[in-house]
Amino acid sequence: MKKLFVIVILTLAFVSSSSIHAQDKLKVGNKAPNFTLQDVHGKKYTLDLLCKQSPVVVYFYPKAGTPGCTTEACGIRDDWGKFKENKIQVLGISVDDTKAIKDFIANNHLNFPLLSDADKKVSNEYGVLMDYGMDKRVTFIVDKKGIIADIIDVTYIPGHAEKVLALAAKLK
Repeated sequence: MKKLFVIVILTLAFVSSSSIHAQDKLKVGNKAPNFTLQDVHGKKYTLDLLCKQSPVVVYFYPKAGTPGCTTEACGIRDDWGKFKENKIQVLGISVDDTKAIKDFIANNHLNFPLLSDADKKVSNEYGVLMDYGMDKRVTFIVDKKGIIADIIDVTYIPGHAEKVLALAAKLK
């Protein structure tokens, strides 16, 4: 029993020390750090250019193909028509390599851009990179001026797409 207690305490300590809260680095009202990343087809996406056209949902996810990431991505896929109708761009970002992302897109018929941040620069700038090298599940909603309008530490995945759609649609 003592051994189990020690394991639980050590696990909690690890999770606490490796969990970065995006709000510690960036806050609502801050200018969103600009970035340019490529999708699996080589198309470049630059945040500042996209913001001039419409609000942008930038969501970071831990690992392509895992159950939580699949649920989150498929929620956006299923609501993609509503995002397009409201002229809201969505960019999913992870530190996965392009092969993993390409497989994730193909396996789940995803219809929006997923970008690779394999060098982890963007994840670091946004404060979402955890100590063990994966991104924390955090969504940033950026307005047309490039200002962060909302930051969501995603703890409940079902319904997340509807939530970010509603928040971003208010910015049009």
